[in-house]
Amino acid sequence: MVVALSLCAGQAQAQDYWQCVPFARMISGIEIFGDAWTWWQKAAGKYAQGFTPKAGAVLVFKPNGVMDKGHVAVVSQVLTDRVIQVTQANWSIIQGRRGQVERDVTVIDVSPQGDWSQVKVWYDPVRDLGKTVYPTYGFIYQTTQTAAASAAETAVRTVAQTAMNQLAAAVPTPGANPAQTLTQAAGSSTDRIAALLQAATSSDGR
Repeated sequence: MVVALSLCAGQAQAQDYWQCVPFARMISGIEIFGDAWTWWQKAAGKYAQGFTPKAGAVLVFKPNGVMDKGHVAVVSQVLTDRVIQVTQANWSIIQGRRGQVERDVTVIDVSPQGDWSQVKVWYDPVRDLGKTVYPTYGFIYQTTQTAAASAAETAVRTVAQTAMNQLAAAVPTPGANPAQTLTQAAGSSTDRIAALLQAATSSDGR
């Protein structure tokens, strides 16, 4: 079945005719421009990417047959680990017209590894999943790469600080702060956990 001819040229042609790219950019807040298939490469280093669906993420389709510019769709909800719904533009022909917006369209992961690298998409004209299997790159998340790295670093430091405080409380040293107590514990014993925590907290000065 031929689905979604000439998708994603990159500009909306009229107010009631949407291409997938500007529509996905508008509702996801992910500021990437260019043909849909280029989004995956352009997101690298700027936005977090992965292979697990999350609401608000953009699923990026690879070029496939007549869909030579790929496609992008925004995850509206995750139903199971292999079934999601997306909101997208310019996929099905609705009332004889392209460029229409569809909400909560079912997408099923049919990849052998369950990594969302191959999907089937509901096709409105036949009121069923289309027969075509579409290859995808994965998901681009709304969180920027910098924000994701910062959140991970903050989590590590929080855990390290908590452990350091617990250690200081368990082995009090008169006049010493928690960091000094941790250093003494790491230097005077074979406590590998304390040594690892010291290494983790030493990054504060870098």
